[in-house]
Amino acid sequence: MSEAPARSRLIVLAGPTAVGKGTVAACVRDQHPDIWISVSVTTRPARPGEIDGVHYHFISDEEFDRLVAEDGLLEWAVVHSAARYGTPRAPVEEHLAAGRPALLEIDLQGARQVRKTMPEALMCFLAPPSFEELERRLVGRGTEGPEERERRLRTARTELAAESEFDVTIVNTDVQTACDELVDLFRSGTSRVSS
Repeated sequence: MSEAPARSRLIVLAGPTAVGKGTVAACVRDQHPDIWISVSVTTRPARPGEIDGVHYHFISDEEFDRLVAEDGLLEWAVVHSAARYGTPRAPVEEHLAAGRPALLEIDLQGARQVRKTMPEALMCFLAPPSFEELERRLVGRGTEGPEERERRLRTARTELAAESEFDVTIVNTDVQTACDELVDLFRSGTSRVSS
């Protein structure tokens, strides 16, 4: 028996720092090419292994300012007190208009903005199995120094408290399982959970 096709809809995937949003989104990208994944813009430099246009579009502060001024971003935020991130508006609107399922992998601030601008989007919170596991993942990726790690962990505690703002929660115990659960949301047509 074949899988049901992914339905045309917008799902927003958000969660605390180091929970694995990018890893889960990469799994969806690799295994389900029918689901379009928005590539955010950022003013931060690329981390080792990141590819421009795949992981992010790495742009200058001036280019980011231009996008903001022209209302070219669906959402944007300053993250971890330095870099700015945003979701280009036009590609999201174009893919949805063409009937393609679309996934935004963004931070909590961005998810709140999308909730206001696109209330039909399904908001999915990616949670860690525990705070200790989140801390282990953050330390394990080795991309931040001790001060930045502590700042991100403080932010993560606040971000975890926002879970109730979301329609659905997926616990990222295992990347493949989280990926499958996320794709199931596209295939099943699960709608907003009533409060």
